[in-house]
Amino acid sequence: MKIAVVGAGAMGSLFGALLAEAGNEVYLYDVWVEHVQAVNRNGVSVEREASTRQVKLAATTDPKQIGQTELVIVFVKSTRTRQAAETAQQIAGADGTVLTLQNGMGNADVIAEFIAPEHILAGTTSHGATMLGPGRIRHAGIGPTIIGTWADSSQGLQRAEKFADLFNQAGIETRAIEDVRSVIWNKLLINIGINAITALTGIKNGQLLDLEVTRRLSQAAVTEAMAVARAQGVDVYPDAVQRVFQVAEATGANRSSMGQDVDHHRQTEISTINGFIVREAERLGLDAPVNAALTALIQTLEHHYQ
Repeated sequence: MKIAVVGAGAMGSLFGALLAEAGNEVYLYDVWVEHVQAVNRNGVSVEREASTRQVKLAATTDPKQIGQTELVIVFVKSTRTRQAAETAQQIAGADGTVLTLQNGMGNADVIAEFIAPEHILAGTTSHGATMLGPGRIRHAGIGPTIIGTWADSSQGLQRAEKFADLFNQAGIETRAIEDVRSVIWNKLLINIGINAITALTGIKNGQLLDLEVTRRLSQAAVTEAMAVARAQGVDVYPDAVQRVFQVAEATGANRSSMGQDVDHHRQTEISTINGFIVREAERLGLDAPVNAALTALIQTLEHHYQ
């Protein structure tokens, strides 16, 4: 199958490499020239535990070089979703499918401004990856991927099942479901409980559990978000806080993606994570003071990058 990955950061490069290894025709699209050049020269170097392998595939900074594809996977930061959707529109054509596995909320809605909703899939993945340099990533963790249709239709579910099978053949454990929104919400709760706190404090994920005061801060942010979800009729895990702590422990040596963004003085995804909760709470007449404080602190930090 011909596949394009829009956003060839750590996760985009990882999925591109895994799908290419399974025999698919894969193209990475990114604006990072050095990375694209390195991939075209040597492939993607994937470090996993004690071994490293090179995976050959094509990369480009020009979507016109890709042509029409059957599947476009969007892996850009949420701050660049609109540009990615415009690119996806060019290469997916009228019949292609666009899948977003991005963090945060609202990405599929933005993509739906450019792509017919029945051609959009959304989901989450528990795989973890870190960018080591141009053409080099570390595959930091393995876990299930869940995808589903953004438009409620039987054809959409069939579409999700088709690409779940494709991913499973590539060794990416994937399940297709109907109610993908609840899955995205439950992933959002994980990010709400970990990302902003680790980004502001400079700690790794596992260190969030070291102090009771830090655990309480994480719990308060997640509890606020759960109230917002339930007010919208979204089915979230009742033990979401404990799940956050379990993920923090399981990824203890990792620095969250938002933490990495702050470390490198990049714009974060705060507006589609904690900031999303603040906006939704205000719309619903609820209070979310902890998420408001975390959002304001990250935004202040971004503004004062040196």
